[in-house]
Amino acid sequence: MAITRDDVDIQKIESIATGIRRRVLEHTLKNNGGYMSQACSAAEILGSVYGGMLDLGVLANPMQPSPFMGTPGIGGVNRTTGGIFHGEPSANRDRFIVSPAHYALVVYTALIETGRLAEGALDQFNKDGSTVEMIGAEHSPGFESTTGSLSQALSQGIGLSLARRMKGETGRNWVFMSDGEFQEGQTWEALQVATHYKLDTLRIIVDVNQTQCDGPMEDVLSIEPLADKVRAFGWDVHHVDGHDIDQIVSAGTKASSKPLAILCYTDPARGLPILNERYPVLHYLRFKSEQERNQYEAAYEEMTK
Repeated sequence: MAITRDDVDIQKIESIATGIRRRVLEHTLKNNGGYMSQACSAAEILGSVYGGMLDLGVLANPMQPSPFMGTPGIGGVNRTTGGIFHGEPSANRDRFIVSPAHYALVVYTALIETGRLAEGALDQFNKDGSTVEMIGAEHSPGFESTTGSLSQALSQGIGLSLARRMKGETGRNWVFMSDGEFQEGQTWEALQVATHYKLDTLRIIVDVNQTQCDGPMEDVLSIEPLADKVRAFGWDVHHVDGHDIDQIVSAGTKASSKPLAILCYTDPARGLPILNERYPVLHYLRFKSEQERNQYEAAYEEMTK
């Protein structure tokens, strides 16, 4: 089914995005650590993905995460996929691949907020024997596959798009990416391949939060002007405010005869301005003192009002 802008409830997505930030901050406070800036930057993006912009399968009830079965082996041994949290795949439904696996906590909270993952699943986060991994793998909730080092998932999305075309399937194939992946050569090779094969069912949605573990993108390796570069590779490119849900959804529901890229420019401290005091080291939040923790607890209380 082709989803249009009018099919999507913007207020519902706003509520999901607020819930994502709140849940990730709550988890961070409980565990003295978390990928908080990723939640701040990507809440509206993932809220849109799971809140109606994509045509994913419907679940009757939230699912419990499975225990880890063991190392995958030949012949399908111990091979599972967290894609089951996206519902039963079908020829005309969308598929969704998460590339930056360190966004796992944010993905889990989005699944909980949208009734796909059971409440309490985060109690298993990063525990031995759990599939609720700190760095998402193919068995983790919401993860179609293990995406390896950054930039490999777009190539997987291309393979998926080609395979589905050969089978006569019409569903779109989405890859969620981080902007740091555009510092990798494989990304640019993949962009060319997608254009060569005219993969009009392929979509990427990118969190351009302009930071990475080593500091600001512009200091490590500038990728701008990103929209012009991706467009030069033959893609249909939309440059949007990554916190404006209407802009995200409007771009995400457009038809295109080309592979389509939505570049969502975001703020890694959105909704939690106290994070700016840590700039430029925003990649992972671990409290430096009890006083700082108390400040974040106060910010959480404000967020829950």
